[in-house]
Amino acid sequence: MKRTIAISAVTAAVLVGGGVATAVAFAADDDGGKGPDQVTRSADRAEQSRATGEPVTLDEALASALKSVPGTVTEAELDDDDDDGGRTVWELDVYGTDKAWHDVTVDAGSAKVLSARDDDDNDARDRHAPRSAAVSLKAAVDAATGAHPGTVTSVDLDDDEDEPLRWEVDVTAEDGARYDLNVDARTGKVTVDRDDD
Repeated sequence: MKRTIAISAVTAAVLVGGGVATAVAFAADDDGGKGPDQVTRSADRAEQSRATGEPVTLDEALASALKSVPGTVTEAELDDDDDDGGRTVWELDVYGTDKAWHDVTVDAGSAKVLSARDDDDNDARDRHAPRSAAVSLKAAVDAATGAHPGTVTSVDLDDDEDEPLRWEVDVTAEDGARYDLNVDARTGKVTVDRDDD
């Protein structure tokens, strides 16, 4: 689910704010000692902050998704396709604490979960459950935006059998330049994706 999307409405860096939600969302293994109440409070703060009219950040989308489906997010994409009723949404893949995959859709304007459903038709990714990646999604996003500051529009744990396990991170810089980056899921090393898919 790799699409490069330029969203002009999303100009603020996605890593500003929401640090608590990110820390909870990407804790090592299950909940890393953080309880579900902390995820709930983070998601509630995300919904309340929507009164400012700011677009939902990646951190806020993660908090809302994890409030709905506890687990580990392995993919998040900002999607403005018309198949979501003409609205911009965050689409997230969550490996739940129930050991099942879930597709969660979060409204990019309100941080409300629009849908959360089981995804049982992608068994191939089960061999790369989130614990096989030493570098978390949060760490991959931090590394990618450290190398190329901007707004993250997509992040995905790519388990292509022909390549080492890696995070694919799409970043749009303030000047509109778009970067397709790979972050090694073992080392955190950032490289520019030279493939034109």
